[in-house]
Amino acid sequence: MGASSVTQNSVRRGFVDVADGQIHYRYAGNSNASPLVMIHASPGSSKSLEPLIRAFAPTRRVIAPDTMGNGDSVADAMPAQPEISYFAERALEAIQCLGIETFDLCGTHTGGSIAAEIAIREPNRVQHLAIDGIGLYPDDLQRELLERYAPTMKPDLHGTHITWVWHFVRDTYLFWPWYRTDAAHRRFLGLPSPQALHDKVLDVLKAITTYHLSYRAAFRFDKRSRFPLIRVPTLALCAADDMLTQWHDEFAALIPGAVKAVVPGIAADPAKTAEIIERFLSEGFH
Repeated sequence: MGASSVTQNSVRRGFVDVADGQIHYRYAGNSNASPLVMIHASPGSSKSLEPLIRAFAPTRRVIAPDTMGNGDSVADAMPAQPEISYFAERALEAIQCLGIETFDLCGTHTGGSIAAEIAIREPNRVQHLAIDGIGLYPDDLQRELLERYAPTMKPDLHGTHITWVWHFVRDTYLFWPWYRTDAAHRRFLGLPSPQALHDKVLDVLKAITTYHLSYRAAFRFDKRSRFPLIRVPTLALCAADDMLTQWHDEFAALIPGAVKAVVPGIAADPAKTAEIIERFLSEGFH
């Protein structure tokens, strides 16, 4: 056989057993370097973080689990209404199984809420925390999002779930919330590449019966009461084109001593985004 083409920046994949199933994760970098755990947004999987994983890989050991019920992380039986604490516990089990004692932690959107809960529970293990894009929804919008944003889905013999997922994933790039398709709710991102859209659709289809659970947990998560309990150095960041940027100042102010930063975003410039985050993780300030 020829020489292996795997390099330090190659993104590899693995599974670990947890209490009620298996966690799938992506990893890259130097196994002897300082660990960085990254938790993805909903919907989809850690595949969405691959550009950022590669950007960190030259100086880090990067581990990015799929949140339970998303991507290839599967529970034998998930609770009917899991809370963010459930997703944090499963992620912590996976981290422990990989032999990681202390680590830096970065979470995006739903992953940000999960990362915050991990940091609150394990302040002696999380050395630095970066939270990217958090929504602090007023009560009426929270109720609407819980009702409409992530409906329960299941496969049917006509394949309507397949076309639904395609339009759901595509429309999240065009509108916010995705189901309000008028000019007032238009986003100005443009669509990702066909391959990126295809990959995300496949991830949601894999998790068609459970994709909604992490979404709804994040919408219910009481960030206003939990974020003030964070006691680790924290970078509160948001991408410049994020639909949640309207809450950036407010969520940053909830976290004691948090440093605030605006980043280009994973899609726009993963290298620059990683540089800003790494500066904080390494030096404790921005």
